[in-house]
Amino acid sequence: MTSKFKLVTLAATAVLTLSIAGQSFAATSTTFTDIANVSAKDKIISLQNKGLVQGVSQDRYLPDATLTAAQGIQLIVNALDLNIDTLRFIKEPHATDYFPKADNDAWYADALIIAANNDIGLPNDLDPNKVWTKEEFTHQLILAIEKHSNLPLIKIIPVEFNDEAELTDAYQGSVQRALVLKIAELDEAGNFNPTDEITRADAAVLIYNALAYIDAAPAPSAE
Repeated sequence: MTSKFKLVTLAATAVLTLSIAGQSFAATSTTFTDIANVSAKDKIISLQNKGLVQGVSQDRYLPDATLTAAQGIQLIVNALDLNIDTLRFIKEPHATDYFPKADNDAWYADALIIAANNDIGLPNDLDPNKVWTKEEFTHQLILAIEKHSNLPLIKIIPVEFNDEAELTDAYQGSVQRALVLKIAELDEAGNFNPTDEITRADAAVLIYNALAYIDAAPAPSAE
């Protein structure tokens, strides 16, 4: 075979270079000053200390700001430590190879490449700039966890909640599993608020709870 195609290996150090302020989720050394009255403060700080979340500046997290699909994907990729270290490509991959609506020069391009090659269930027509709803982020997080965390299979009893009828059918199973596993929680009024745009604080809580569940879950039996 000729050398027409250059064999490309992408190491994690090359692909995880997302440094745009307010977009990536790398660690910072300063505690956020705008989360003092946020109920998720301790969880956000814990994720920050692990290098999984970053603010829009060194000391501001903007907990009430909404989360785009690109930001959500980057957060999931970082939290689950997904990479493409062992993959080899006959040509350099681009985000648009997998998601036509993506921008190959955008800060999120590497995260989308990693997510696509780890098959976390993202739709081909993904719009990276679309603000995700609570049910969308929950759905994608649960799919990614089930794909890459080798969790034990359990039989769930569906949780009843006030606004269950508002759930999108395609997300119903994922949301139910998130509730049963205590990754997601209902609010004080017994609502999940599936169609609400998810905030950065709410996304951090889901990630924190997901990682806690993964750490606590017993290993599957040999059978």
